[in-house]
Amino acid sequence: MQGRHLLLAAMVTAAAFAAHAAEGSAEAGKAKNSACIGCHGIPGYRTSFPDVYSVPKLGGQHPDYIVRALEAYKAGERSHPSMQGIAGSLSEQDMADLAAYYGGAQ
Repeated sequence: MQGRHLLLAAMVTAAAFAAHAAEGSAEAGKAKNSACIGCHGIPGYRTSFPDVYSVPKLGGQHPDYIVRALEAYKAGERSHPSMQGIAGSLSEQDMADLAAYYGGAQ
């Protein structure tokens, strides 16, 4: 019985999160990607600050993953200084727009 309550609570939480998530616009995201494209738009690019780091391709990535990653950088839960700075300047709507753009790009 307790397992059912936990499952129900998880489903309600997920539904509430989905209801509060900003709806992204791929068109708006394309207009906002100037801070992203310099690294994420170069196939095989590696940064040299703070360490050598392979920059992931964003095109085709699941939009929810992109939003969660940006939120984690903004909260300091992910530790790349450049990404923390960029994510820190983004609103929830900016994140949703970028995620919609990159989620549909290949």
